[in-house]
Amino acid sequence: MPVSAILITLALTFYTTATWWEKINGRLKKAHLLFFWLGLIFDTSGTGLMIKNSTIIGLNLHSLTGYIGILLMLIHTIWATVVLNRRNETAIMNFHKLSLVVWSLWIFSYLNGVVLGLSH
Repeated sequence: MPVSAILITLALTFYTTATWWEKINGRLKKAHLLFFWLGLIFDTSGTGLMIKNSTIIGLNLHSLTGYIGILLMLIHTIWATVVLNRRNETAIMNFHKLSLVVWSLWIFSYLNGVVLGLSH
């Protein structure tokens, strides 16, 4: 298994765990934030390796959704950091709603990549 695929799978593990753990807890916590950051770091690292090793030139559905997914993860994780630092209890309790939307969009790109990888 290529290192890039391992990194992306780690991203899936951390980001999915953080998203659903936060949803189940009903509030954003520092541990969730750590997992969001780890998911983002692994996804960005894995994507960087995929780009470096790719022979495909230009955008396709997977690369476009992948870039959008990373951008959303970045915005989401930065916003989670802001929410926790502001200690706004309402925002902390409702943050999981945003997390689920961003995770759903990100998982589409992940699954698209899996299908694309299996077809080669």
